[in-house]
Amino acid sequence: MVAAEETGVFDRFKPSTDQDALDELELKSKKYLRGEAANLEVLQDKKLKGQLAVREKLYGQSAKAAAKAEKWLMPSEEGYLEAEGLEKTWTIKQESIVREVDLLSARKAFDMILPELGPYTQEYTSSGRYMIVGGRKGHVAMIDMLSMDLIKEFQVRETVRDVVFLQNEQFFAVAQKKYPFIYNRHGTEVHCLKEHGKPLKLQFLDKHFLLVSVNSFAQLHYQDISTGEIVANYRTGLGRTDVMRSNPYNAVIGLGHSGGKVTMWKPTSVKPLVTMLCHHGPVTALAFHSGGHLMATAGMDRKIKLWDLRKFEVLRTYSAQAQTLDFSQKGLLATGNGSKVQIWKDSGGHEYEPYMAHAMVKGYQIGKVSFRPYEDVLGIGHSKGLSSILVPGSGEPNFDTWVANPYETNKQRREKEVHALLDKLQPETIMLDPKKIGTVRPPRRKEKKAKKEAEDEMEEAIAAAKSITVKKKTKGRNKPSKRAKKKQEEVFKAKRPFLEQPSEDGQPPAKKKQRVSEADELPKSLQRFARKKTA
Repeated sequence: MVAAEETGVFDRFKPSTDQDALDELELKSKKYLRGEAANLEVLQDKKLKGQLAVREKLYGQSAKAAAKAEKWLMPSEEGYLEAEGLEKTWTIKQESIVREVDLLSARKAFDMILPELGPYTQEYTSSGRYMIVGGRKGHVAMIDMLSMDLIKEFQVRETVRDVVFLQNEQFFAVAQKKYPFIYNRHGTEVHCLKEHGKPLKLQFLDKHFLLVSVNSFAQLHYQDISTGEIVANYRTGLGRTDVMRSNPYNAVIGLGHSGGKVTMWKPTSVKPLVTMLCHHGPVTALAFHSGGHLMATAGMDRKIKLWDLRKFEVLRTYSAQAQTLDFSQKGLLATGNGSKVQIWKDSGGHEYEPYMAHAMVKGYQIGKVSFRPYEDVLGIGHSKGLSSILVPGSGEPNFDTWVANPYETNKQRREKEVHALLDKLQPETIMLDPKKIGTVRPPRRKEKKAKKEAEDEMEEAIAAAKSITVKKKTKGRNKPSKRAKKKQEEVFKAKRPFLEQPSEDGQPPAKKKQRVSEADELPKSLQRFARKKTA
């Protein structure tokens, strides 16, 4: 009996872990709910009440599932480089970082020396699994970065200036000596795009299926790869340029020119949307933040500037030179110049400070730096091959499999491609502020109608005025002259809107002054003689 009482006492003070877990789950699931649940008791329709009850139950189950999965997500605060004491983070060498990380992460840092075929450029897929590399002397290769296997390697036997993946890893475009070429992952040539001319840079807009190129004649080409048609072809008019990047926020193309200007383009506008004077010398590099409101530019005036694209004004100016720029998913900025790479980090308020530094072997000239998506890795293409370094805190730790899945199967890839084609955006949706899509356009000024169209409308109005029947009035007020005068007034009222057209500024037109000749000022008896004499 005593033992039973003691057991009951201990049970009373034992913490109810199950109940606490349920309470914590309910608290976390609130932020995933669609607001407060609807009050179904006031509904009279039983069928509607049952349907809404099932829907609310499903909403609750989804919120609980999201709350359960939240504890398995990696916290965004983790993954950064922290120095001890007076030590600075940019003094930490890559050898020290590789020695401290796990074995799988240590494999991601490598140096691939190919001195005869460089300089090299590289590009990653949106999931970060595959990388395509292109050497200036015709070497093209595709690598699986997950298993570090070489998928395909071939030689095009001519100059390669740029490479870019298309909708997935199955196809990629190469900017060669005369034309851009499209290849599949097996190295088979699929298309030769002769309309683009001699390409210098390539970009691909995945939401619109548009391949964008700028050639040596400063022509900007947009081509829809799903239909094969040329969407737009514009001359920039600012000279040859090999600086081109796309803004991931609104798919606007940014070009850097030799006069220090940066222009932004969309395929439905002949003129640039924005023209900014960013530097006092040629623009050497350009990069857009993933949020779309921050732009970094570098110029020959040895300045790196950060721009706020919402106000088009400079936020910060740094005294440094860069031949290539790139933003990571978490906002780190990588700069490459000569044989040195620097990574800057935002300390708050867009105040970028040095975060890491890496020096290549002396004599290596860096051509392009690009962060690998969803990984803390920076890829470097240089004159002697390819390199990859570890940059803690640069990549997004939690990927969405519906957006970019590094482990997708062939079936998932086919389904994703079909859905992307069905959801393809039209070129008209590319604009500086994509939030304007779906809003009401402000009213425009009344457009002037064609002369023939206005005359036809005036004739119809006159005919309608003449067909009006005048009401018969009492004796003395029903004279034919008064009825005719009444009809003339109606005809004049119908003509007035067409005769007195307002000007463009909304003001009524000024009355034309009648030109009075010298003959009209003479007495009537002499006017006829004066006109004959002047004739």
